[in-house]
Amino acid sequence: MAAVMEARSDASEKLVKDGKVSIYQPEQDGLIFPELPTFANPAAQRQHLKERLVGACRAFAQQGFDYGFAGHLTVRDPENPGLYWTNPMAIHFSQVKVSNLICADHEGRVVEGNHAINRAGFVLHAAVHEMHQDIVAMCHAHTVYGTAFAALGKKLEPITQDAAAFFEDHVVIGDEAGQVAVEVKAGHKVADAFKGVKAAIHQNHGLLTASRHSIESAAFWFIALERCCQQQLLIDATGIVPRLVTPERARYSREHVGSEYIGWLHFQTIWNDLVAKQPDMFD
Repeated sequence: MAAVMEARSDASEKLVKDGKVSIYQPEQDGLIFPELPTFANPAAQRQHLKERLVGACRAFAQQGFDYGFAGHLTVRDPENPGLYWTNPMAIHFSQVKVSNLICADHEGRVVEGNHAINRAGFVLHAAVHEMHQDIVAMCHAHTVYGTAFAALGKKLEPITQDAAAFFEDHVVIGDEAGQVAVEVKAGHKVADAFKGVKAAIHQNHGLLTASRHSIESAAFWFIALERCCQQQLLIDATGIVPRLVTPERARYSREHVGSEYIGWLHFQTIWNDLVAKQPDMFD
């Protein structure tokens, strides 16, 4: 344990000294590496956010996260924090594009766009955005493994380095378990749970992620959470008790591979692939 804590301290001190936020940022100058964006004005930032929201929807389509009209992704407007952009009701993730996004307020009223809003999406996301002003993006979909794991009503165990990214950074929500979230009170109960964590497992319902950094981070950690649920179910099916990552090592891994920035960085590989293969998302 002492060795782990010492290594963590050394790594953290070096990052601060070098003015970096992650150990994955290159030490050598002049190399191609994703950089966080900067914006000249709110309009440019809004366009960027809308494009990445579309990218997140397309990524969900690639992952097979569609289930009819279920599933909703949101990102807060950069100029009007009481508004958020989301995917339109009953449009497949693969068909979401910049031109058919909608913008809504916390009352569920569409203020920009032609499509209707998903009622369940409004109830859950609006409550979280309104209660936690620092949360800028949120994702939810009815996935196979996440929904199955949610029926167990338990947290993920630190069974792998990947799962360690969620160690002490996700919660299980038992309130309204299995009851479709169309009443405002259901959203408030979900919002209460998102205090200082990036993910939640809603019992008998599915997975939710939220980001205080970006829609890219929220989307990637949703993809990762679904994958971790799949791994947990596969291991549980063996009937063999797995050897867990120790709490100290799990925290160390979470610090370096489970941050909001790392989620954003992971998503850049997905984004670049989408830009190359699906230019229609900018229509």
